[in-house]
Amino acid sequence: MNFLAHLHIASVTQTSSLGNFLGDFVKGNPDTQFDPAVVQGIRLHRFVDTCTDHHPLVKALKPLFPDHLRRFSPISLDMFWDHCLAKHWSEFESVSLADFCVQAQSQVESESRVETNPIPERFTRISSMVWKDKWLESYQRIENIDFALKRMATRSPRMAPLGETGELLIEQYEALTQQFFLLYPDVLKQSLRFKAEY
Repeated sequence: MNFLAHLHIASVTQTSSLGNFLGDFVKGNPDTQFDPAVVQGIRLHRFVDTCTDHHPLVKALKPLFPDHLRRFSPISLDMFWDHCLAKHWSEFESVSLADFCVQAQSQVESESRVETNPIPERFTRISSMVWKDKWLESYQRIENIDFALKRMATRSPRMAPLGETGELLIEQYEALTQQFFLLYPDVLKQSLRFKAEY
């Protein structure tokens, strides 16, 4: 799952939007880095990542990727799941995606102001672009997922093959979409269980 799913899961579980959004920007033990509510969100984000990466449905999809692309499948699939959520948003939420994004931005910024510990500069910079350029709404178009993957692939020569995965997502579009509708409800259910047991 990527930014949109993590923010949606924060909303569904009523946990910290900032923490769930921060998960990819924080290394090590968050307990000494952030306030408890944000820590809970970070830990939920990490739980969701682990749950998704090791989910039997996701493992069954990895053979769709050629050998040289398989190590990049978690990244491209995470982006694809956000595409599915954005495209089929009304099947999961009554509020529009645009209104949800406004609310999520407000919540993240509000939590950031009261967080007593420093927020990573990289998160602040990327978060600003997410809202300003409406990344989450743009995920509704698979062409924008392909563009985002190609952009990420330029970060280093090691990441270059990632740029090829967008075409594969388009080729396998129907099969992957069917799996999303099995995967995401289960991830939501497990996230709610995590929150109840935290």
